[in-house]
Amino acid sequence: MRGKRKRTGTGTAVLVGALALTGLALAPTAVAVTPDTATITADCGTFGGGEATLTATQDGTAATVTVTSSAITAPIALGQDSISSTLTLVNTAGGTTAFTGTKNPAMAAGDPVTVGPLDGTVASGDTLEAFGGSLQMTVLGITITCTAAGPQSPGPFVFD
Repeated sequence: MRGKRKRTGTGTAVLVGALALTGLALAPTAVAVTPDTATITADCGTFGGGEATLTATQDGTAATVTVTSSAITAPIALGQDSISSTLTLVNTAGGTTAFTGTKNPAMAAGDPVTVGPLDGTVASGDTLEAFGGSLQMTVLGITITCTAAGPQSPGPFVFD
């Protein structure tokens, strides 16, 4: 009898553990940043301008933003990870947050520009907006500065 009780207890423990893991796997994922995508009208001076999309992600205090635009194009062929970029977003509570990096796909002359994901650090409750900030991209020693012509749509990024 004693051996049978031990096996039943072990089986129950395994079943409880499996149910706990299933519950964790089925738990809904928390949304970290909302919205996760926003658009702006970018002005890059003599380098052009137009609509750009900002895509944000968050994992705790680590966040990334990727900027893409078919209206802003590569003036020459550019190699992968050859653009040094700093995106500065304005915090509605005051101050700014910088997202930096050298991530970009290879681009042929005339291709749409994409930079990122650019890395930054955020705090819970940070509300960040492109309007009033800037995107600086350094390509072959030439710095291109883009600014938003107005607030981003549908609104600022709010981080958990």
